Amino acid sequence: MDTFSDIQFEVFSTCPQSGAVQAADYVERVKAVARWSEEAGCKGILVYTENSLVDPWLVSQIILESTRELCPLVAVQPVYMHPYSVAKMVSSLAHMYGRRLYLNMVAGGYTTELAALGDATPHDKRYARLIEYTGIIKLLLENAEPVTREGESHVIRNLRMTPPLPRELLPGIFVSGSSEAGLAAAKALGATPVKYPKPAVEYGHADAACTGSGVRVGIIARSSAKEAWRVAHERFPTDRKGQLAHKLAMKVSDSAWHKQMSDLAAQTSVTHDTPYWLVPFENYKTFCPYLVGDYRVVSDELARYAAAGYRTFILDIPPTREELVHTGEVFGQALTKARRLMPSALRDPARQGLAD
Repeated sequence: MDTFSDIQFEVFSTCPQSGAVQAADYVERVKAVARWSEEAGCKGILVYTENSLVDPWLVSQIILESTRELCPLVAVQPVYMHPYSVAKMVSSLAHMYGRRLYLNMVAGGYTTELAALGDATPHDKRYARLIEYTGIIKLLLENAEPVTREGESHVIRNLRMTPPLPRELLPGIFVSGSSEAGLAAAKALGATPVKYPKPAVEYGHADAACTGSGVRVGIIARSSAKEAWRVAHERFPTDRKGQLAHKLAMKVSDSAWHKQMSDLAAQTSVTHDTPYWLVPFENYKTFCPYLVGDYRVVSDELARYAAAGYRTFILDIPPTREELVHTGEVFGQALTKARRLMPSALRDPARQGLAD
């Protein structure tokens, strides 16, 4: 199966969370999802970080050992590690596996988790810290000579990164772009801002706010809409306990994306003639919107996102290998449609950040 490799988007899947899989089965599940993702031609795979989850670097090493080309997209929370430790992980894994990594720089999280770690830094100040933190990582990885940087949160003096990182393996950097502070951080770092999209109808062609950005979205598509919605409701039934957990999470999260998604859920709940679906988010089953429907309808939605300027797509956790086959069909149709919508942009690799 070679589902995504001919598609001129960067497509990432997502690794299963340790809290959702029995401990005895978790390693094998990670290996399986990583292999499905690589078979489907995904560029990489997002690995979450959170107080309640196993360490993302250990999970990423399992992914590297189980695949040939798949690139872990490792979530990095500055409260957890010194920036030198992050740079050392990147250079060490590159040295051992010859593989490029991506870094998903996380500024926020649940306030209760941050408080447990003794971090009371306000939301926007955390992004200022993230710029400094990520800048040190980049400085260490991009320079063969010792480097010095004196910042507000971290100081390094005459520090050299060994083993050195080949320039072709420098990590791609992603940052949440749901808030003004996040967008400013992404711009300062030359990073890809990742957003939780609105329904595609709300975007125009070549939208300046979307160009060069990525989106986090789940997809359930089948040849018939009836079958797609059957699968969707079976996988994500309404759950009173989950709804209560969602409300609690809203109270302890200061993330801009969480509020934006909740507001969107209220706005779209009365609209049924759309593939855009937030029931899994409202029931605390996942943290992104879903696109549900037949191949034509869902690919139309993706093509509109592409026309607006989105080129990177981070999918939700795939439940089966077959699900990625259906998703690949949708992306294939979406590319054809997007080329018709804006052919010159999609032919210009410099404007796309194309997958290898």
